[in-house]
Amino acid sequence: MKKSLILLLALTFALFIQTDSLQSQDAEADLMVGVWEPSHGRARVKIDKIADKYYGKIVWLKEPNDPEKGTPKVDKNNPDESMREVALKGYRILKDFTYSGKREWAEGTIYDPENGNTYSCVVKATDDNTLDIRGYIGVKTFGRTDVWKRLAIKK
Repeated sequence: MKKSLILLLALTFALFIQTDSLQSQDAEADLMVGVWEPSHGRARVKIDKIADKYYGKIVWLKEPNDPEKGTPKVDKNNPDESMREVALKGYRILKDFTYSGKREWAEGTIYDPENGNTYSCVVKATDDNTLDIRGYIGVKTFGRTDVWKRLAIKK
């Protein structure tokens, strides 16, 4: 009886530790959820979790309208002609990121509406309110990193 009670307590404790560890990992994985501003300050991107992946869309533009036409800015540089009239506000520029541990998300892509190119991308949280966004072609070494700041500072 005493051995059974000790075994039951040990199993309960192990389950508690495992559950606590998983909750902690989920919280760390969801760290990138929020609204972020790239270093150029001309846009804001909202990152959400959909199922087990992370996506980001443009939710604010410093200059939302085309100055010549007065209409909302569109994805005029998209290599797919059928997408060139799609508004930039609401456009999903970060796609398919998965949490890989150690405050890093990988396996995703980033789209640059300035030139119409899509790049492989890795995201690293340097702290709770700063993301290093590295876009690259082929090898991470040959890429460019931009620093994004969280808009509503997480305490």
